[in-house]
Amino acid sequence: MADESKAIDYVMEASSAPHFSGRRLDSLAAASPSPTPTPSSYPVRDFPTHKQPFVIGVSGGTASGKTTVCDMIIQQLHDHRVVLVNQDSFYRGLTPAELKRVHEYNFDHPDAFDTEQLLECAGKLKSGQSVHIPIYDFKTHQRCSDNFRQVNASDVIILEGILVFHDQRVRNMMNMKIFVDTDADVRLARRIRRDTVERGRDINSVLEQYAKFVKPAFDDFILPSKKYADVVIPRGGDNHVAIDLIVQHIRTKLGQHDLCKIYPNVYVIQSTFQIRGMHTLIRDRDISKHDFVFYSDRVIRLVVEHGLGHLPFTEKQVVTPTGSVYTGVDFCKKLCGVSIVRSGESMENALRACCKDICERHVLLLDPVLATGNSANEAIELLIQKGVPESHIIFLNLISVPEGIHCVCKRFPLVKIVTSEIDAGLNGDFQVIPGMGEFGDRYFGTDD
Repeated sequence: MADESKAIDYVMEASSAPHFSGRRLDSLAAASPSPTPTPSSYPVRDFPTHKQPFVIGVSGGTASGKTTVCDMIIQQLHDHRVVLVNQDSFYRGLTPAELKRVHEYNFDHPDAFDTEQLLECAGKLKSGQSVHIPIYDFKTHQRCSDNFRQVNASDVIILEGILVFHDQRVRNMMNMKIFVDTDADVRLARRIRRDTVERGRDINSVLEQYAKFVKPAFDDFILPSKKYADVVIPRGGDNHVAIDLIVQHIRTKLGQHDLCKIYPNVYVIQSTFQIRGMHTLIRDRDISKHDFVFYSDRVIRLVVEHGLGHLPFTEKQVVTPTGSVYTGVDFCKKLCGVSIVRSGESMENALRACCKDICERHVLLLDPVLATGNSANEAIELLIQKGVPESHIIFLNLISVPEGIHCVCKRFPLVKIVTSEIDAGLNGDFQVIPGMGEFGDRYFGTDD
C-alpha cells in the first residue's frame, strides 16, 4: 500500500504543476499579460443548446418481433419522449408497370426503400426538428399522398426495419444497434398470419413470396448485417431480461453528456450539488487565491480518484483484526503521473524524470483544462513514442470542451478522458467558455 500511496501523492503533486489552458500553444509568445476581462467582453460564439437524442437501430428478419421489442422499450421509457420510425414507411411507391407485375417485385431488397429520405428525416430529428413521415399502403403499394405522420423531436429515436443496418450512413447515426434473432419457422408463421389478416393477401402468394424473395433476401442482406449489432436478442419480445438490460443502459446513456455517447472512452464524473458548488467557486473571478487553490484541489482529488478507478486490479485476500478473511482487490502498482506544463521542453523533462520504465506503466496524464487538444495530443504522442500503449493512458482534467475532446478522441480513441465538467466550447480567442480563466496563473498567483 506504501507504493500506491506514493503514486497517488505524486499524481496529486503533479496535477498542481503549472498549466496553460484555453488558448493555442503557438500564441504563447505573442500573448501578453492582461487583466481578467469582464464577462461582456468575451467574444462568445453561439453554442448549440439542443441535446442530441439517443438513436437506437432495431433490425432482424421479417416478423422476428422487432416491433414488439420497440414497443416494450418505449413502454419502459415512459418518462422520456420516444419516437418510433419504421423503415416500412419509406417503401417506394410502385410504378404502373411494377404494379402489373407486383408478384415479381422484391420488397425485401435494399432498392425497395427510399434510404435518402430516411436519412433526411432521421437527420432532422437528430437536430431537433419535426418531420413528416410518409404513410405507405401495403394493399395498394403506394404512399398516401394526402396523409403523413408528424414526428416531433424526442429524447430517443428508434429506427426499426429489416434493412436499417444495411446502409453504413444509417448505421453511423445510431448510438445502439439491436438485432432481434428469432427462429425461421416462427417468423414464417407470424408472417403468414400478418400478411393474410392485416395486408389482405392469400396464403399461397405469401408462401410464394417468402420462398422467392424473403428468405433469399434474409440470407443475402439481413443476416450479414447481424455482425453490426451491439446487442442480439434471442426470442425477441419474449426475452424480458435482455430488454430490461437494454432499457437500463439507455437510461444510463440519457443521463450522460452527448459526447459520452459518441466516444465511449470519455467519462464525466457524476455531477452533484457539491461538485457544482465547488465549480461555482473556482469559476468565480472574485474568489480569493486561497479558496481557489483549496476548492480546485478538492475537485482535482475527485477527478484523480475517478481516474484511478479505471486502472486494472487483481483479486486479493487479507486477514482482518478479527481473524476473518476479506476478499478484495489489489490495484495496479506500476503507475505514474505526467503533467502537461507550459512548454513542450518542460513536459519532456518531466517525463524523463518521472521514471525510467514508463513503457511498463499505466500513465495518468494531467492538465486542468482540455481546450484545443493540441498540447494533449503532443503529450500523448510523446508517451506512445516512449513505448506507453495508448490504452494505458488516462487523461485527467477539471473541465473540457467539445473541440478538445473531438481532437484527442479522433486521433487517440483508446485514451480514456476523465473530466468533471464539459463546457460549451471555445470563443474566437480560443478561450474556454464559460471556463475559469488561466488556471496556472490563478493557482500560483501569477495573474497580476
